[in-house]
Amino acid sequence: MMTPTAVELMGTILFVLAILHTFTTGFFKRLASIQPTHAGLWHLLGEVEVVFGFWAMVLVVMLFIADSEKAAIHYIDSRNFTEPMFVFAIMVVAGTRPILRTATIAVDFFARIIPLPGSMGFYFTVLTLVPLLGSFITEPAAMTLAALILAERIFVKGITTHMKYATLAVLFVNISIGGTLTHFAAPPILMVAGKWGWDTMFMLSTFGWKAVVAVVINALCTTLLFREELRLLPETESNRSDTVPFALTCIHLAFLVGIVIFSHHPAMFMGLFLFFLGIAHAYQHYQDRLILREGLLVAFFLAGLVVLGGQQQWWLQPVLMSMTSDQMFLGATILTAFTDNAALTYLGSLVEGLSDSHKYALASGAVTGGGLTVIANAPNPAGVTILRNYFDDEAVHPFRLLLFALLPTLIAALSFRLL
Repeated sequence: MMTPTAVELMGTILFVLAILHTFTTGFFKRLASIQPTHAGLWHLLGEVEVVFGFWAMVLVVMLFIADSEKAAIHYIDSRNFTEPMFVFAIMVVAGTRPILRTATIAVDFFARIIPLPGSMGFYFTVLTLVPLLGSFITEPAAMTLAALILAERIFVKGITTHMKYATLAVLFVNISIGGTLTHFAAPPILMVAGKWGWDTMFMLSTFGWKAVVAVVINALCTTLLFREELRLLPETESNRSDTVPFALTCIHLAFLVGIVIFSHHPAMFMGLFLFFLGIAHAYQHYQDRLILREGLLVAFFLAGLVVLGGQQQWWLQPVLMSMTSDQMFLGATILTAFTDNAALTYLGSLVEGLSDSHKYALASGAVTGGGLTVIANAPNPAGVTILRNYFDDEAVHPFRLLLFALLPTLIAALSFRLL
């Protein structure tokens, strides 16, 4: 293991504190009720999306103090914030009424084909079709659509706490592995695809079909586990009574596709996004509230992860490179729970001479562990932001999420290692 500089050691300490902070957000929310004078501050520190941004700010301030203003500015300028910006833009566009209605109509269509009673067919379809759709519209867009559909059609009906956590865990795992049918939709795959020469045909034959098997098994097991509860839920169509003109829906879809196509070019996709905001405002009677606040919170979370994650290479890379392929798969799965899986594969891509088996182990392990925690996969904060109001204290408890994610993660692991 390399000897860390003082800045790297400081960054790692703050990174650990940020991880611990994510597990204690409920404590800060309780403080808000105990100390109303500072309730605003405690509520802020109790928002899981704020955690990494807050500790990233601490790191920048310490860089100013310990080094210099020039060093702090240079470090921030050296970070790549394309992914947070893209997730913000795609979340807002995917969460609009025309896009959501289109996705819901598609889910309803396929749900009617599946011979399952009550809301079982709809529930199963959301947890399979939408995550796999993420391979084409990107995982953040798929997460936004799935979370909004589940909120409107399942969570709002007062399901049990166990079912909420199980659903969120399976959604996280299926989104993480469901984006591996192509080489451009899942952030951890995108980080290595170009350098390692992985194209869509390679992804389909090596990762994709195994991911489909795991996605279907995870969704089916969860559907059957909560079959009694799902049978009692009324079968309802979308509660949105206002129609959306077909032409406007096509325009929204065109913006969505354009932002996906230019996802690596911030000036292009942000330009399209700003143009989209103008269209949305011009036809706001066909819109629900744009999820700008939710998108900004998620972007802030990811930006903080980018800033703090940049100081972790000194220990993460040697740990990964000292492993056999089996150890690397297990290590990548576990490490992903504590750092974004895209950052993990990016570090692996910096190492020359990795065998094909090590490359596969690293990438498959990274996507397998993407549902274990909120920080494991870039789209996860989007799902939490949309669905957390349906949980007790309006917070998703990390330990419960981890517990419910263990089984679907194991199923994904067996699929990637044994098939």
